[in-house]
Amino acid sequence: MVTVLKNRLTYSQRLFALLITFALILVVGFIGFQYEREKQFKHESLNAQLQSINLQIIDAIADGEAIEPCIDKQRLHYPDVRITLIDTMGNVLFDSPVEWAQEIIPNHKDRDEVIAALKYGSGYTIQRRSVYDNKPYFYSATSAGKMVVRTALPYNLSLARLLEADLSFLWVMLGLTFVICILGYFVTRRMGQSVRRLQKFATLASRNEPFEDVKDFPNDELGEISRNIVQLYAQLQQSISDRNREHAKVLHEEQEKIRLKRQLTNNINHELKTPVSSIQGYLETIINNPDIQEETRQLFIEKSYAQAERLRQLLQDVSIITRMDEAAQLIEREHTDITAIVQDIITEKSLRPDSSQPRLHCNFTTALPIYGNEALLISIFRNLTENAISYSGGRDIYISLIEETEQEYTFTFADNGIGVEDEHLSRIFERFYRVDKGRSRKFGGTGLGLSIVKNAVLFHGGSIEARNRREGGLEFIFTLKKMGE
Repeated sequence: MVTVLKNRLTYSQRLFALLITFALILVVGFIGFQYEREKQFKHESLNAQLQSINLQIIDAIADGEAIEPCIDKQRLHYPDVRITLIDTMGNVLFDSPVEWAQEIIPNHKDRDEVIAALKYGSGYTIQRRSVYDNKPYFYSATSAGKMVVRTALPYNLSLARLLEADLSFLWVMLGLTFVICILGYFVTRRMGQSVRRLQKFATLASRNEPFEDVKDFPNDELGEISRNIVQLYAQLQQSISDRNREHAKVLHEEQEKIRLKRQLTNNINHELKTPVSSIQGYLETIINNPDIQEETRQLFIEKSYAQAERLRQLLQDVSIITRMDEAAQLIEREHTDITAIVQDIITEKSLRPDSSQPRLHCNFTTALPIYGNEALLISIFRNLTENAISYSGGRDIYISLIEETEQEYTFTFADNGIGVEDEHLSRIFERFYRVDKGRSRKFGGTGLGLSIVKNAVLFHGGSIEARNRREGGLEFIFTLKKMGE
């Protein structure tokens, strides 16, 4: 039965019922206590009045006055009062009405009020029937040395009403109980709202459903606890989501690395075939024709050397790409100067024959310190320079520092050549991607130069993009962090 009610009643209803039960128990207990206390007070008040009569009679007897006049005097205030004189042995010495004294009077030593008076000086009995008229009386006895004076009033309807407790406080308590019930209803209703909303949140959370529709909690302690629970759960869900996203990202990166490695392997195999086949063909021709002309022999040897150099460059570029992919954290960093790197490349290119010598223009001469890998920084500017010389068709190269902040440098590297068609711009940083495959192989390119540039820029915490210049040519815009990443 309790389980059925628990399932049918809401939390706020059960809490309200519990609060009302406690309040009713408290109120009933207080009313009972107050009722008995009120009755006790009235009994003692009546006893005090009768004790006063007893003391007046004791004083009158001590002064030698007759007992009858004293009794008549008291009956002016209490018409039904009865006076009894008892010795310490319980024998009745006098009783009123006087005619009762003519009866055979039993010993009063066993009367409760007499026993209390002899022991404590005074005592009373609330309601006991008299042996004379079989009517209930209120008895009050007072000890006076060798005698006990006892007064009695008939316990009739008027005396019973007099001794009844005043029940006016009962209405006050009922009113307070009603107020407590109203306040309890609103308090438990407010708490119930928090519990219901928290229960709804728990249900949605257990189903892994969104809980944005859970209403705001009341602005109290329970509401604050509930909000903290929801917030902690949201943070936990966010952490799990971030972890899953990061895991998916790492997994994607791993898969991408595997794909790129497989693609790199396939491309390397393909790229190696051409120089190896060329070298093999030239050498076989020389070996199989010992009488070949010296000029032809020398030409074939030079072509074999050129293909071997191309093969060496390819292996070197593959080594750089692989190292950045798989062991970037092991690449050493040191303090170096970009300006010095660029000036060395300008000097190196100036030594070429006039017919193939490019014109390099640089707008910075002061030191540009950076904490990075010098070899990779050199590969950025050298590969961009070689790419412009080999494929742009232009003569002028512009290296410019366009912005410097506390954290990074921003450079542009541009040429005045033919540029690149827009369809190729988004792919020129891919490994072994060639805009013009025949032309690239003619100039000995490996197809990894711009891919090395991009990876070297990323290694130094920067970014790079390429675009065609309005005045003609291709322009690279890239950033380099001063302290790397």
